[in-house]
Amino acid sequence: MSNIKFGKWGEDEACNFLIKKKYKIIEKNYKFSRYGEIDIIALDKDELCFIEVKTRSSNKFGIAMEAITKDKLSKILLSATNYMSHTQIKFKRYRIDAISVELIENDKPKITHIKNIEF
Repeated sequence: MSNIKFGKWGEDEACNFLIKKKYKIIEKNYKFSRYGEIDIIALDKDELCFIEVKTRSSNKFGIAMEAITKDKLSKILLSATNYMSHTQIKFKRYRIDAISVELIENDKPKITHIKNIEF
């Protein structure tokens, strides 16, 4: 499986995980110019969540969450701000979350969800 397909698979697994937790998926792969994209935008009750997903098949190059750098968080924040300024719905609360999807030992992925990650 290519890296792109593997990453998409991880995002789909993350969406399924969130849906089971009663999140409402608003959008996937929101692109904002050169700043990149937000993997998942979801609603957790009344809070808008911008979610970065990292998918790994091994820990050979480090754990998935280590790939979310300060620079990456800055770009997500810029994209989130842009999204909120252009959407018709106004939200009082928002946060940035991270989800890792690791397929290391068997066919069942290990999913870790960290809410409200910060710099």
